[in-house]
Amino acid sequence: MFQQTSQWLRQFALVFVLSTLCWLGAIAPAHSFNNPELLPAQATNIVDLAGILTPVQKERLDAELAEFEAQTGWKLRVLTQYDRTPGLAVRDFWQLDDRSILLVADSRGGNILNFNVGDTAYRVLQRTFWVELQTRFGNQYFVRDNGEDQAILQSLAAIETCLAQGGCRAVPGLPKEQWILTLATSVFGGLILGFVARPRRSDQLIAWKWVLLFSPLWGMLFFAFGLGPVLVRTHEWLPLLRNVAGFALGSIVAFLIPFPTASPPVLEE
Repeated sequence: MFQQTSQWLRQFALVFVLSTLCWLGAIAPAHSFNNPELLPAQATNIVDLAGILTPVQKERLDAELAEFEAQTGWKLRVLTQYDRTPGLAVRDFWQLDDRSILLVADSRGGNILNFNVGDTAYRVLQRTFWVELQTRFGNQYFVRDNGEDQAILQSLAAIETCLAQGGCRAVPGLPKEQWILTLATSVFGGLILGFVARPRRSDQLIAWKWVLLFSPLWGMLFFAFGLGPVLVRTHEWLPLLRNVAGFALGSIVAFLIPFPTASPPVLEE
């Protein structure tokens, strides 16, 4: 009898708790999914709920986005949020369509940038562009050194540049860290070329067979990873010339510097 009463009490308590939670959930407003009251009454291209941009920056950027839309037909919008978000309400507020790009800045994650891209815009600027744009300007190191406002402004500048010229294979601009990586791969490719080109016989100047045999390796390092990223991201000649010089220097050093060889054993008398 006591066990039946105890079991009945546990069941009653469980039902009471579940009913209370469901009742509280029914009356709690869903701010995270659709919250149109957070949107301003007046028309604007920027909704800065997180307060990332200064009033001067918002005024200037709002005019710039309006002018860009009037000239090109591309609709760029900016939403910054932190603890609250208007959610799906921005779709009707801005009448987002296939030629729309919504930049969402939210500092609660590891990367503050996210992009909602229309179908037509996605065909012009494809997935690799958006991934590189997010990782270049939205990462914690860039935000720490330059600020959240610059992450937004420089991302929009890159988007406008590429849309105006009909698309980009990569995000314009060559960061210093990325150029150093291309220089390192160029030098490494030159070292491989110089080493395999060393003559194996006394009557041989260059080991052409070995150069051709290893051409996929040193060619990939120099052309694909050394020159390719520079050519698609900038029109400046200086980074290109430095990479070519690094490749040539690596080749010469590996070709000319003698490597120590094992001396023949000495026979004791």
